[in-house]
Amino acid sequence: MKNNDEERLLNNTSLEDLIKMKIEREFMNDLKKSKEKKVVKVYNDIKDVPQDKIFSKTSVFRYFNRKTMNETFVNGIQADALIGLQNNIREKILKGELNAFTTDEAYIKFEKAVF
Repeated sequence: MKNNDEERLLNNTSLEDLIKMKIEREFMNDLKKSKEKKVVKVYNDIKDVPQDKIFSKTSVFRYFNRKTMNETFVNGIQADALIGLQNNIREKILKGELNAFTTDEAYIKFEKAVF
């Protein structure tokens, strides 16, 4: 590619044309990268999930409400808020020693992390 650019400079190609060609080449490279499939990893065991991803949007926890008997899913940020001031539980979850915890109203269990 450098040889082609050097030849164009020697052949009096305008600077604007060179800039346009460079932008087009970068665009084509970015387009090619965007079409490549990204590998998504799914972690079902909390021990395998990096600590910084456990209480993030990439992790999913099952939330079972004991009063209404309804089940839903929350992300790691919401699960962290549900833990509240129980730092010992948070630490055990981060270490992978614990994958579920309870509150007065709910039972929360780690399901998976996808990133």
